[in-house]
Amino acid sequence: MERSIQDVARLAGTTSRALRHYGQLGLLEPSRVGANGYRYYDDNALVRLQRILLLRGFGLALPAIRDILDGGEQPAAALRTHLGQLRREHQRIGQQIESVLGTVRSLERGEPLMAENMFDGFDHTRFKEEVEQRWGADAYAAGDSWWRAKSDAERKDYAAAAKRLADGWVAAASGGERPEGPRAQELAARHFDWLSEAPGIPREGGRPAKDYVIGLGEMYVADPRFSAVYGGPEKAGFVRDALKAYAEANL
Repeated sequence: MERSIQDVARLAGTTSRALRHYGQLGLLEPSRVGANGYRYYDDNALVRLQRILLLRGFGLALPAIRDILDGGEQPAAALRTHLGQLRREHQRIGQQIESVLGTVRSLERGEPLMAENMFDGFDHTRFKEEVEQRWGADAYAAGDSWWRAKSDAERKDYAAAAKRLADGWVAAASGGERPEGPRAQELAARHFDWLSEAPGIPREGGRPAKDYVIGLGEMYVADPRFSAVYGGPEKAGFVRDALKAYAEANL
């Protein structure tokens, strides 16, 4: 059975543009292209798309995903591996839920906080393998050292700055701003400065590299963990386009 690109996008919760982008990168070829240019996808393509979305959910970059998919592993065996990763993530989120619920109960009842239980499931080192696979061991080591050196107050300030930036993007995207307009470009400049603080990222002349900034914008759209921060894929597309315009003009 074949499905049109519009049907597949709807079923997968993505966009036709993303599917075409995957095709351009050699990640997801349509099983057939009609005489009218419409793309159609069979069951094998849907299985491949499921794996792409799973791997994107784990934070892998598209070139790394292509290498994995083309590695020759049988789809069923590969999906069993992905299933194990999902179960571990499910367990971690469950731990977080329980720890937050415990804090809420203690606060509501006026009871002492159980500090030894408050941070179950909160461990930034769980991203170690992911970061090393995408950007190398040196990148993880630099970022880990940088983060650990921060005080609790500094970490909260950094997170608050990220939240203000995300809120600004959502407001601009919702307000009909143009990605090339002054408001969006002011946000892009702030975003660039925010990125510049972090060590271990690709740089050119000491500044975040142009290709890195553009690629990060693409990841904001393709990775559900990031697109959710900016209000969904459509608004994340606004961020991507604004960052690309900024990078093309300034880097």
